[in-house]
Order: sequence, then structure tokens, then C-alpha cells
Amino acid sequence: MAWRASTTGTVNARMGPSDEKPYRVYRGGRDKGKVPLAREERETRRARRSDGPVPDPGPGLGPGKITRKGDRPRTGRRLWFGWTWRRWTLVTILLLFLLVVAWGVAGYLAVESGVSAANARVPEKVRRALAPDTGSLYNSATNILLVGTDHATGKGSQGRSVDQHSDSMTILHTDPGRGRLVYLSIPRDLWVDIPGIGYSKINAAMQNGGPRLAIRTINKLLGKQLRINHVVFVDFNQFVDLIDAVGGITVDVPENILSNKFDCPYPASKCARWKGWRFHKGPTHMTGHQALIFSRIRENQLDPSYTDFARQHDQQLVEQAALAKLASPSQFFSLPFNGSSLLAPISTDLSTWQLMQLAWVKFRSSTGSDLHCRLGGSAQVVNGQDVIVGDTVAEKQVLAAVLGVAAPPKPSGLYGPGCTVGTSGKFK
Repeated sequence: MAWRASTTGTVNARMGPSDEKPYRVYRGGRDKGKVPLAREERETRRARRSDGPVPDPGPGLGPGKITRKGDRPRTGRRLWFGWTWRRWTLVTILLLFLLVVAWGVAGYLAVESGVSAANARVPEKVRRALAPDTGSLYNSATNILLVGTDHATGKGSQGRSVDQHSDSMTILHTDPGRGRLVYLSIPRDLWVDIPGIGYSKINAAMQNGGPRLAIRTINKLLGKQLRINHVVFVDFNQFVDLIDAVGGITVDVPENILSNKFDCPYPASKCARWKGWRFHKGPTHMTGHQALIFSRIRENQLDPSYTDFARQHDQQLVEQAALAKLASPSQFFSLPFNGSSLLAPISTDLSTWQLMQLAWVKFRSSTGSDLHCRLGGSAQVVNGQDVIVGDTVAEKQVLAAVLGVAAPPKPSGLYGPGCTVGTSGKFK
């Protein structure tokens, strides 16, 4: 007799101890789709799914703990060599930093070579005449004597009827506390007492006793408050190469200029019809030769009141523009190639580190607040010489302005002492 299958499940002995609850087995199917999983098992699998090594689960999460999607730290996307964007960025920054340091060291060594040669051109007896610094150039005032020598032996010097010893003297007074530089011009015809010689034009100190006597004369003229700490001699003929090496300079020309005829660049037949050199008022980009011509102009056919003082002011503008170009960040990248040759026309006692400090002081200074001053007085004839006899009272006011203890006085007359602020003013 056939027994009918029962739909009720039974428990046999293999299913476990007798104290376990029996369960029923049901026949039948289910809808198509993924097998539903328990919630804990589903979240565990999701937490363990990762492209790389399993990260540290963080505080409070350890092995055997169920980590949820919001608790798991994110892993960065892997790039070349298995590095993340963050690692590539850090390595790139580090390499750029090392490149800048290496470039700076190469530039420093190149400048060091040129400075060593420039230092060797300053005699030891000249160094002994200099006053010591009171501190670093970064935060202490210092006085640098700039002596420009122009012997008219360079390009375009034929036909020039000037003294072969036309030296210009300018004192560069750094003022880091006020963020400015002060240029003090000393007229070469100024009547002064030269030690060991007596009263004569100050230019005679350079001609008869060289830089050492010139330093002693200026120290006696200016007093203890403006004693010369450093000296820089610039050969204007070689200065042409320096300006060309830095790509030229931009000079703010104070007025329209048509010079007298000198250094004619044309053949003699054309020079007869040539009127002179022209410079237009305003910022003007100049090559080395153009800057040399601009600094040599003594007469302006468009302005009869243009005097030798105006030429000295123009020289200051050239020196200031060249110093600004040398201190500009763009020159940093060319130093390894031309750092040594830039100092070829210069003789100085300043060290490489001091020149770097001076460049930083110039970089921080404001051109619009720079002070351009001059000594002077009245034009007289002494012992058959055309000289300038200093105005003692007015010169004291100028020196006080240079030191920053008084307002800058305006120039009085053609040869009177005074100051102008920025590059827009001019000396007549």
C-alpha cells in the first residue's frame, strides 16, 4: 500500500541535540534576483571591498568590528608608480625648492668671483680711510661713496672737448628705517679745503691724491655724522657693457633735451648738419651707450638754465636705474651666467654678502620717496678759476635732510644746495 508523501518535516537524530528547536523545511520557489543577505553580512562585505590594502579602521574600530560606509577612511586614487596626487605634489615642490637653492648657490659663486676681482682693485690704503659700519646694511644706515670716472675713450668719444679727468662724486646714504635711499651729489667745482693741499676744487683731491685723499676731503667736508663707510668706483665707459648685459635700463628723463654737439655718431659730413642728442621727457628705455650719452650732457638747447648740476642729477638717475635693475628678481636667473662679468667695470670694498644686503635694501625702497640732494652755493671766480663757493647754512639743512632729521629744502638758484623727492624733479 502506497503512503502519501507528507508536507510536514521531521527531525531525525543527526540534526543535533534534543534540546535544539526543530525547524521546518518548506518546498517551493522564490522570485528571481540576488539572494537576500543578512544586513550584518552585507555591510561587512561592503566595508572590506577596497582596491588596495585595508586601511587602519581608526579608533574604536578593530578586527571583528563591523565598519560602516561612513566610518571607513577614503583611500586616494593611485597614479604612476602607485603614488597619489598628494605625494606627487609634495615631491614636485621639493624638487623646485632644491632647484632654486642650487641656482642661487651657482649665482652666488659667480658673483663671488667677480666681487673678489673688484675687491682686489681697491688698494689697502683706501680701505684704511673708510669708517667701520655700525651694523648690517639690512637695518643700519651706511654711506657709500660712488665715484664715476669718465675718460672719454669709449664708443663715440671723438670730437669731445672735455677734461680727461671729469670725475663725479655721489654719496649713497641708505635709510632702511624709512624705506628710502638718499643720493647726495657733490659738484666737482665745489671750493673745499683739501688736506695737505689747501683750498681747491674738490675734483683736485681725486686727481692729486686718488680715492684715499678724496675720502678724507669728503669726511672733513661733511663731518662725523656722514663719514664714508664704503666706496664704489665706476668706469662709465665699461658701465656701458654692464647696462647692456642686464638688458638696458629705464630712466625717467626730467625734461625734453637737445644736447650740444658732442660724440657725433655720424661721419664728419653729416655731423655738420646734426643738431645734437635728443631725449624726450618721461620713462625712456636706454642701452648702455644711450645711458652714457645721457650722463654726459652738460647743455640743453631747449633749456638755457640747464647746468652741470642737472648733469649730476641725470647721472644719479642712471645709477639709480642700474641699481634697481641689478636688484630686480629677474636678474636672479641670469646670475650663474653673467654674475662675474657684471662687476667688471666696478671696484669696491663691499663684500658679496654686503652687496646682496644692498640689493635687498634697494628692492625694499620706494623710488617715489628716494631723495636726491646736492651741495652747492654761488658761482665765483677764485684765483682765476670758475668755482662754486658753498653756502654753509643751506648745506647744513641739506645734510639734516639726508639724515632724516629735517624736511628736504628746495634748491635755490642755479647752484644753490637743495633736494628733490623721487625721480620727477630736476636740478638746474
